[in-house]
Amino acid sequence: MPQNEYIERFQKQHGKRLDHDERTRKRLARSSHKASESARSFTGLRAKLYAKKRHAEKIQMRKQIKAHEEKNLKTTSTPQEPSSTPLPQYLLDRHNPQTNNAKILSTAIKSKRAEKAAKYSVPIPRVKGISEEEMFRAVKTGKKTAKKSWKRLITKPTFVPPQFTRRPVKYERFIRPMGLRYKKAHVTHPELKVTVQLPILGVKKNPQNPLYTQLGVLTRGTVIEVNVSELGIVTAGGKVVWGRWAQVTNNCEMDGCVNAVLLV
Repeated sequence: MPQNEYIERFQKQHGKRLDHDERTRKRLARSSHKASESARSFTGLRAKLYAKKRHAEKIQMRKQIKAHEEKNLKTTSTPQEPSSTPLPQYLLDRHNPQTNNAKILSTAIKSKRAEKAAKYSVPIPRVKGISEEEMFRAVKTGKKTAKKSWKRLITKPTFVPPQFTRRPVKYERFIRPMGLRYKKAHVTHPELKVTVQLPILGVKKNPQNPLYTQLGVLTRGTVIEVNVSELGIVTAGGKVVWGRWAQVTNNCEMDGCVNAVLLV
C-alpha cells in the first residue's frame, strides 16, 4: 500500500469510530459557516486569493446547476421542419415531444416515490427527540488526582448481539449495562392480531441518531429485525422467511420489556 494511504489502512484493520458518520455530516454542515467566517476575517493578499478561489468555486457550481436544469427540462419548444432523410424505427420515439415532456417525467418520479414511501410506511412515523444528556451519563475514570469524564454510560435499553466482544476497559468509551440489555421482543402481527415473543436479530434504524443505531439503543420508533421463523411465514416461492422488520412502540426503560409491531 502507498505510504500516504495510512488512514485507509488503519480503517481496514481497526474500523471507524462509532460516531464517524455523524462527525462527517456535522463537519460538512459547518463548512459553509466556516467559509463565511474566513471570508469576513481574512485581510490583504490572503483575502484576495481566498475571494478568487471562492469565485471560481461558485462559477463551477452555477455551471453544474444550469447543466442539471437543462438536462431535466430539455423540451422541443419550436416545431422543427420534417427531415428529408428517413429515420430508423428505434430513433422515431426520441423526437416525440410527449416523451421529453418534463411534467410527465416529474409526475412519474413523484408517483414512484409515493409508492416507495407507502411500501415502507411505519406505525409511528414521528417520535419525540431525546437529548444526549438524557441518553448518556458521564463516568469519571482515571487516577484520583486527574479524573476525566470521557466515558459515557448509556441509560436506555440496548441490544447487544451474542457474538459481541467487549473492548478493553481502558479503551471503552460507551458502556452498555448488562441489566438494560434485551434479547427478545413482544411482536404483534397487525393482520393476525397475535402477539408472540421473538428473538431480536439486530437494530436496523434508530430515528434519534445514527450513533444510537450503531450502539443498538432501543427507543420508541426504533426499527429492529426479529426472527419470525416460528410464525411460519413463507414467500411466494415457498421458502420460510427468517427475519422481518418490526418497530418498537413503547418506552422500554419504563415497561421493562420491548413491544413492537411487525412491518408487513
